[in-house]
Amino acid sequence: MAKVAVVKTKTLYSCTECGAQSPKWQGQCPACNAWNTLVETVAQTPGAHRYQALAATAPVQTLAQIEAADVPRFSTGVGEFDRVLGGGLVPGGVVLIGGDPGIGKSTLLLQSLAEIARSRRALYVSGEESSAQIALRAQRLGLLEAGAPAADLRLFAEIQLEKIQATIEAERPEVAVIDSIQTIYSDALSSAPGSVAQVRECAAQLTRLAKQTGVAIIMVGHVTKEGNLAGPRVLEHIVDTVLYFEGDTHSAFRLVRAFKNRFGAVNELGVFAMTEKGLRGVSNPSALFLSHHEQTVPGSCVLVTQEGTRPLLVEIQALVDTAHVPNPRRLAVGLEQNRLALLLAVLHRHAGIACFDQDVFLNAVGGVKITEPAADLAILLAIHSSMRNKALPKGLITFGEVGLAGEIRPCPRGQDRLKEAAKLGFSIALIPKANAPKQAIDGLQIIAVDRIEEAIDRVRGLA
Repeated sequence: MAKVAVVKTKTLYSCTECGAQSPKWQGQCPACNAWNTLVETVAQTPGAHRYQALAATAPVQTLAQIEAADVPRFSTGVGEFDRVLGGGLVPGGVVLIGGDPGIGKSTLLLQSLAEIARSRRALYVSGEESSAQIALRAQRLGLLEAGAPAADLRLFAEIQLEKIQATIEAERPEVAVIDSIQTIYSDALSSAPGSVAQVRECAAQLTRLAKQTGVAIIMVGHVTKEGNLAGPRVLEHIVDTVLYFEGDTHSAFRLVRAFKNRFGAVNELGVFAMTEKGLRGVSNPSALFLSHHEQTVPGSCVLVTQEGTRPLLVEIQALVDTAHVPNPRRLAVGLEQNRLALLLAVLHRHAGIACFDQDVFLNAVGGVKITEPAADLAILLAIHSSMRNKALPKGLITFGEVGLAGEIRPCPRGQDRLKEAAKLGFSIALIPKANAPKQAIDGLQIIAVDRIEEAIDRVRGLA
């Protein structure tokens, strides 16, 4: 009997970080040197080039010859979402939004599209849920009640890229949501949906379509167990805007943060509350991050942090307790762990306050993550207050970066921080000397310091 020749499928290994390919598996990517990022994909046969120019070729010009115009925008109908996007959606812009499962990505986009559908054509492409499931969610959110906005929203349940492209070109919506990019596949590739090649190809083709037609496309992206967007790192480079959902699924509050935005500021923060009727924007987010104690308590200090263009008041809580193990514990929730160890060394060296035999625990109230060094002074004052078991003065707010030499450095947008604190009723501000305002702020006593030991002495004098 003649043997039947079996054609073996040729495979390649692609890096999930940079997209580079290797003929065999290696522990380290030869291109970007990342470890354990090579995954097996099916090699593609050479074919016709699938990519077209995004726009007509223009002659070489000097920068002065090019007319710069403001980017037109339109609102999503959700104020906090507009804030994170930099003022609204841009025609032809591509937005990638990621977050943990169940945190509210699809809910927010369905609410936004429902509002947009009042005055513009909008299309919701679902690769994870059927149209009936989306309609059921809309009904649960109250979007299908009398006078509700979702009646004119167009739905399309499909995962094949070519059909999605044809539908978008036929429908001509102004906004299209792809939920999610990891479920979409192209017939031009034989690998499975969600693979590195499929995600990269589908995202590139949808971006090309957005630029050519002027449709604003919002893509939902899955995240890995480390919290990063699944797929190749090049996915974030292809799109115009990258947003992340933050927050605990057990909490009622959600934060949407911009990590990349070609049309606006990065590190903007949108704050939402999860209700029975979906996500609702929070107009005064500082109230979420402040505990309402009946009286002042030790270990609590209010920080004025800056998230993009918005000043936020966040309560920093510290608990210092005698260590019962040879190695005292250092734990920070919502703050940088390494920064805590550095600040404790500065506190010992320049203020003479030692914590080598104490457990130190830090927490930023409300689940917000603070990365800016302006929190240094608030952290040290909260630790000092907990060690003395004596509360800080009522109505005190602070901000300031603390250097290794014990100096307190200024922070950007100090005037905006002070005005926000005064608006919320705080009466004392302990701030870096370089941030002292030239004119007095009504109802706010300014205490300007330039050393950490001076700051602690002034707090002791107020208490």
